[in-house]
Amino acid sequence: MTKIKICGITNMIDALAAAELGVDMLGFVFYNKSKRYVEAKTVRGIVNELPGSILKVGVFVNEERDKVLDIAADLSLDILQLHGDETPEYCALLKGEYKVMKAFRIKDKTSLRSVNDYIVDYYLFDTYQKSSAGGTGEIFDWELLKDFEVLKPFILSGGLDPDNVGKAILEVAPYGVDVSSGIESSPGKKDIGLLKKFVTNLRRLD
Repeated sequence: MTKIKICGITNMIDALAAAELGVDMLGFVFYNKSKRYVEAKTVRGIVNELPGSILKVGVFVNEERDKVLDIAADLSLDILQLHGDETPEYCALLKGEYKVMKAFRIKDKTSLRSVNDYIVDYYLFDTYQKSSAGGTGEIFDWELLKDFEVLKPFILSGGLDPDNVGKAILEVAPYGVDVSSGIESSPGKKDIGLLKKFVTNLRRLD
């Protein structure tokens, strides 16, 4: 069954709605330049109300290792998503204590060149955009993945929404999918109707 990650969670209402739909992961963005940035104290209140079955993902961009670990410990995070220019060595320093998901922003075939150098638990493939570290709302060319041997389970991200997630599953067959802007009414605020439609359309294929 394809895993579902809802990213950019900023409030209790959206988190609980996603939990009721049986999603697998919720992502919280701790990058203060993001439109979906959320403070640790807000997330602390949210995670205390979540069922234990949901994996809590902290999203970081080029953050100091000690700060990442402090936030992860404080909020009992399950997965650290590294969405910047982190090196394989940096990721290795975190992997022993938490599961690590390394994000790659895909522009062309060269974007995949170093992927398998990262010894992490998951890869996440997002759309490249010069001005943004993520949440672009744009898809990349999925054909780039078809002949590429991925050595770890990967999460497909970038421009997914209720209308194209089925096509994504059929064409790419990822371990999981990640959605944020494609189910929002505004940055950081999910549209519950779109959220339900996204989950329903995906589970129909599973």
